[in-house]
Amino acid sequence: MDWIYVLTWLHVIGAAVLLGTGAGIAFFMLMANRTNDAVLVAHTAGIVVIADWVFTATAAVAQPITGVLLALAIGWPLTEPWILLSMGLYVFVGCFWLPVVWIQRELRNIAREAVAAAAPLPDRYHRLYRIWFLCGFPAFFAVLVIFWLMITKPAFS
Repeated sequence: MDWIYVLTWLHVIGAAVLLGTGAGIAFFMLMANRTNDAVLVAHTAGIVVIADWVFTATAAVAQPITGVLLALAIGWPLTEPWILLSMGLYVFVGCFWLPVVWIQRELRNIAREAVAAAAPLPDRYHRLYRIWFLCGFPAFFAVLVIFWLMITKPAFS
């Protein structure tokens, strides 16, 4: 068995999971938030928190492992500029994702409290949601750049 194909497959699957889950989570949270319905937001945010841990966290751990193993198997030095830039962007994405995970849990908990109190979503929910929303843009675009780097492997000379 050629391990390069296996590692490539695992790396591409992980990248697709990261991009797809991230986009899906953003879409569902955006749609739930637009309703301003605490019940719907609480339910959606609960699913989002689970999806982020099951899919995003798993892929986030697997990506650097499969990426490094793949580069070594192919013979690419880890000091290749496109690899270094990809790794730097990956850390950049993580700097946005970690607070977003905490914010999603808070949004879920705030929405659940609103449901239990039969109250509307409070101002704190809306403030955190705006931060969550804004954190998504740089992270999402950085992931797109990482995809571009993986596909093109540009020579920076």
